[in-house]
Amino acid sequence: MSFRGGRGGGAPRGRGGFGGGRGGGGFRGGRGGAPQSFGPPDQVFEMGTFVHASEGEMVCESTNAKIPFFNAPMYLENKSAVGKVDEVLGPINQVYFTIKPQEGVVATSFKKGDKFYIGGDKLLPLDKFLPKPKPPPGSKPKGVSKRGAAGGRGGRGAPRGVLAGTSEPEVTARSPNAFLLMHPSLTLTFIVFVAGYITAQFSLISRSFELLVFAWENGVFGRALIGLALLSLLFLVILVPLERIAARETRLQRWDIRPGTIEEKGELLTTIMATTDTPPALMRVFWPCGLPRKENSGLLVGWRNSESDIFVVALLNADDSRAIDHALRNGAIFKKPVTSLTKLFQMSKRTRLHVLGSLNGPPPKKFEARHIHATLTESCPYPTIYCPPENNITIQVIMFEMPSPWRMQYMSLKPISLALDEETTAVEETGGREAQYVQPLHGQLSEKIKLHSVRKHPVTVKEESLDAIIGQINCCWEMSTLLNDNVKYRIGRTRSMSVSERVVESATNLGEQAASQLWSLVLLAYPLLIRCFVAFLTAQRAANEVVLRIVEWRLKPDFAALKDVSATAQQLDIRLQQLCYWPTQYKKLRKRKGDLESVNPIHTDYIRFYNSLWLVANDVIIGIALGTFLIENSSGVADWMDRLLKTYTIDGLHETISWLRGKPAGLKLNKELAHFLGDLFLWVVDYWSGSMASVRPNLAKMIWVIGFSSFAGATMPISIFSDLLSILTLHIYSFYMASARIYHWQLTTIISLFHLFRGKKRNVLRKRIDSCDYDIDQLLVGTIMFTLLFFLLPTVLVYYLTFAVARMIIIGVKAGLETLLACLNHFPLFAIMLRTKDSKRLPGGVQFEILDVDRLPAEGRPKDCGHISYVMLKSVPLSFRAMFRQYFQLGGRLRKHYISPRVLLCLITGRFVPPIHRRDLYSLQYSMLPAQRGAIMDVWYNLIGPQPQPQSPRHK
Repeated sequence: MSFRGGRGGGAPRGRGGFGGGRGGGGFRGGRGGAPQSFGPPDQVFEMGTFVHASEGEMVCESTNAKIPFFNAPMYLENKSAVGKVDEVLGPINQVYFTIKPQEGVVATSFKKGDKFYIGGDKLLPLDKFLPKPKPPPGSKPKGVSKRGAAGGRGGRGAPRGVLAGTSEPEVTARSPNAFLLMHPSLTLTFIVFVAGYITAQFSLISRSFELLVFAWENGVFGRALIGLALLSLLFLVILVPLERIAARETRLQRWDIRPGTIEEKGELLTTIMATTDTPPALMRVFWPCGLPRKENSGLLVGWRNSESDIFVVALLNADDSRAIDHALRNGAIFKKPVTSLTKLFQMSKRTRLHVLGSLNGPPPKKFEARHIHATLTESCPYPTIYCPPENNITIQVIMFEMPSPWRMQYMSLKPISLALDEETTAVEETGGREAQYVQPLHGQLSEKIKLHSVRKHPVTVKEESLDAIIGQINCCWEMSTLLNDNVKYRIGRTRSMSVSERVVESATNLGEQAASQLWSLVLLAYPLLIRCFVAFLTAQRAANEVVLRIVEWRLKPDFAALKDVSATAQQLDIRLQQLCYWPTQYKKLRKRKGDLESVNPIHTDYIRFYNSLWLVANDVIIGIALGTFLIENSSGVADWMDRLLKTYTIDGLHETISWLRGKPAGLKLNKELAHFLGDLFLWVVDYWSGSMASVRPNLAKMIWVIGFSSFAGATMPISIFSDLLSILTLHIYSFYMASARIYHWQLTTIISLFHLFRGKKRNVLRKRIDSCDYDIDQLLVGTIMFTLLFFLLPTVLVYYLTFAVARMIIIGVKAGLETLLACLNHFPLFAIMLRTKDSKRLPGGVQFEILDVDRLPAEGRPKDCGHISYVMLKSVPLSFRAMFRQYFQLGGRLRKHYISPRVLLCLITGRFVPPIHRRDLYSLQYSMLPAQRGAIMDVWYNLIGPQPQPQSPRHK
């Protein structure tokens, strides 16, 4: 539903706001109007609350019973202006509006729930926009003007004959169809006359009879009946059940009971659904699968998210619930202060634990939501919650396996990210112009669809609390361990140690003291060794910084750096930046080692760090094997490369050019031009062959150097070979550039001369084709030049296509080498190992699975569970497609760059086809590195840091 009228509207001097077209009917009609006041009003009223920002505007939910003017000024509570109303949308019972912020106001600076205010003179009652009942036929309704009500300057007013504030036009005396509607007999006479005239003119009866006979003889009626039967069957089998299901879901949606409407008193939950005519209330119980299944009784301890939403953490062997709850409230249940307890409560978004109920105890007299009674046996893995049917409450037991933080298991609503968050933006920015503009448009389209959807499912309180519940699941194991290790409450008294036990304990302590003295000697030398090692790392970091400055140096700011031109320099930059970042990663992991194990960000850092270490180790191992082979067989590899280069870059190219000088594939080319171009290219090939002859004796030494560089990893010889391929095929690149320039110049000239024959001329300034008059001498010269160039074009085209294909093959080989480098530098090998070994360490989301207890054997089936439904909450592992998401992005960039209409157009017109930028190609490998590397001395400060003062053994 939208409250916008015609064009504009809503201003004090408008041509009809909140109304329809040009005729009038808008609010505050007339061209005049009182002078507009630009200051804040004397009194402002609350209009709505901020929901979110969209396209630079604030989307707000209306809390006022009235509708605001369009372009009405909006204020804060202190009467400071923030913008004007731009759109009013949504259904009648849930109105939204957008605020276009004024200069200096940013839409994203507001938080959800911030209130906006409006002046009282800028509000309209909702009745203005509701349709009025239609008057009886023949009567002239009040408020109808011959040309419509007077509208203001802002809009076009309502259509002719439209009531002010209505949405449907009424029949008036000025309407063109009013005369026919008021005289039915005349209308019927006119229709009969037209039908008779058409029948007499075109013999419709005889033609219709012939058509029926033809349809009967050719089986048209039979096929129509079969089609009708199939459609009826489709309607009965598919559409009717779907309609029934939709109607049932609609009825269920009307009885959506939110837990936020229940007060904090547990007694209300037992009586809120006392009648049998109302649907039952829902109570959720989150139950860990690791609770001991014994016949012993105990108390259930956990978090209480709401009166109908509880989370069980642990089972305590105690009976006095009031004493335990009091100890949980004041923290006296723990033997000593636990520093991690506060962080656990922050993760769970709760302030303390509660006694939720009892397990395997005597059944209570009545059901209480604040103190449930559960039964769990060894034969049945599912708990049974006591709840008599007269309470009209359905219990949903959501079971889950507690993630072990020591094994780095955890749950997450969103898939884990294997790339640095701060680098994600930089990687997306290099995805090309199309990715830059198309992806934001997709997001904006999704937001528009959400805002203008006809029926929107409201987010319930249970759905909003899912994030907090996932945090509670992640810290459930540690909280349960703390309760079991530090609880003071014990049943009975502990026995004192005997004399023999004390003697054994003293002997054990003597051995531990001797080992402690030996270990203290080792600790004396440990800091010195650590400082020497860190000093070596700092010196290495300084040397790395010098090399990084060299490969990043630019002659001018707009010039390319060495790493943007050479694959070897790029690989050296990546490897050195990894060496600079490893100490920071190691320090981050060591710093968090003493912290909570359930803190999720450490898991992604752990995966990135060890994945990079593993990749470098594999790279070095493969490089050592490859380097050993190249060093031992340098002469044989040099001879093989010499034959390969001579065969394809010299002899093969010479034969191809000689073939083009004749009649290639039977094409009759211009002999003189073909010989001229062929001789020119053959001269360059011969000169290049002579230059390569001087390099040939040193080729074995070059192979030995490449093999020696392989000890730094297999990526180094691959990158060196990529650079050598560019250097050794430089003459082919020159041939491609020369032939492309000649072909493009010739094609452009032919197109210009073609425009000359048509009396047209290209306007370079306005970038269009304009008409132009030419003299006879200009047309004659143009005809001669057009004829010459047109007949010479096939010869140039053949040479151009030959070298263009060769250039595309070289680019394809280099792209394959770059992809191989990306796999060796960024392959998610460690993540795949974790995915195979323990998929819970790589969460990709959660799923709910309904458990069918009827399939269990009779002895393992829970009893009296008709009012209980069991759901298993499982962690979904990260998919392999998500692991290789950046590889799909790299493939998309290569496809969009080389296999695109733009590249095809460049090849057809002879324009230069640039290779993909090295920054876009290597952004995949830089996704594991920070955008800015740390300073040199950060290595020393991060690894050494402030040293603690030594303590004597008696103070330890």
